[in-house]
Amino acid sequence: MLVDLIIQAKWLIPVEPEQTVLHDHSLVVHQGRILNILPHAAALERYQPTDLRRLFTHALLPGLVNCHTHAAMTLLSGLADDLPLMSWLQEHIWPAEQKWVNPEFVADGVELAIAEMLRGGVTCFNDMYFFPEVTAQQAVKFGIRANLGLIVFDFPTAWAENADAYLQKGLALQQAWRGEPLLSASLAPHAPYTVSDAPLRQIKTRAEELGLTVHMHVHETAEEVANQRQQTGQTPLQRLHALGLLAPNFMAVHMTQLDAEDIALYAAGGGHIVHCPESNLKLASGFCPVAACLAAGVNVALGTDGSASNNDLDMFGEMRAAALLAKAVANDASAVPAHQALAMATLNGAKALGLDAEIGSLSIGKAADVIAVNLNEPATQPWFNPLSKIVYAAGRHQVSDVWVAGRHLLRDGELSRMRLGDLLHKAESWRRRIQPEAAGGTLGK
Repeated sequence: MLVDLIIQAKWLIPVEPEQTVLHDHSLVVHQGRILNILPHAAALERYQPTDLRRLFTHALLPGLVNCHTHAAMTLLSGLADDLPLMSWLQEHIWPAEQKWVNPEFVADGVELAIAEMLRGGVTCFNDMYFFPEVTAQQAVKFGIRANLGLIVFDFPTAWAENADAYLQKGLALQQAWRGEPLLSASLAPHAPYTVSDAPLRQIKTRAEELGLTVHMHVHETAEEVANQRQQTGQTPLQRLHALGLLAPNFMAVHMTQLDAEDIALYAAGGGHIVHCPESNLKLASGFCPVAACLAAGVNVALGTDGSASNNDLDMFGEMRAAALLAKAVANDASAVPAHQALAMATLNGAKALGLDAEIGSLSIGKAADVIAVNLNEPATQPWFNPLSKIVYAAGRHQVSDVWVAGRHLLRDGELSRMRLGDLLHKAESWRRRIQPEAAGGTLGK
């Protein structure tokens, strides 16, 4: 049988069944989907590929799912470092956004983010930002999979003037994107402290009607929880529960402030947690009790957050940080082992987005969102356990090849749809515009 592609690799790590590592296996891809997985000789006996890729020092993995980003904020990376969340937001990021965010800013920031993510093995990202129509255009243009958060605030921004306008614009865009295979959508109220009850009720209703997920920052800091208690006598989670939002279509991002009662309440609703360990550490926001949440049956995925608070989009770093931090928080060296951290960065993210029938594992019938990681480097030798090496030792620079829906977007470390020189020129142009004002006019001239 003639097929589009066979990828031969030293190891194939499908993620499900968990802890599976297949040695000397080939992935057969046809019409953008995984057609078969079988040993090298059997694959070549049965199929004739148009393209044969031999990667005999590599591990093949499902593409990584970055389950929480603000992709356009790559252009604000490093603008205001080493500050707590609310000072960082209110005194630096929100003023910068008010001045600079427009469709051009979003297009260039998202392009920069996509380049970084593809080079780091990310094949799907879940975004929350202004001008999602621009993010959608860039994702399709450059071939990456994206779930677009249709953001909602109570207050005006460059994209909309009030909660009703955000919701109306977002839903119109969601209808316009229907049928685009690389795109999906979530309703994305920013946070409990920026969205009031009436629009949250509308979001719940519309999400149920349209079968959409809901994506929201929740219990990110102790200050957020304390302020909500003072205002309403409830925690943010209790308020969201009373509004009926804690359901299987809900993604709560951060969740650093949780006690046993919170975890039980959230687990009962069936929602997902998106853990952003590096951003939480950098902003000193707190620690998500990942092991306790997993033990309660909560699906936990991983995200980088935006580059402005991380300061990168490195999912290999997030896997390692998530595994190590979970052990320290739980005081248990067996908490979040390597295979579980990899699942959090792949299949668990797909589950949170409602895309696990399509992506998240190397399974026959799923989309061929695949990455190859070269383990033939000093940091990842010797090869006792390639799965463990990927989580605890490998770096994103070891990603050599990336396919999304069978399309080869990164080959031997080179992006196929982007001109790196042009991209870096755009980034430098934005730095020159933004930095003099950010630094009081003393730098960047």
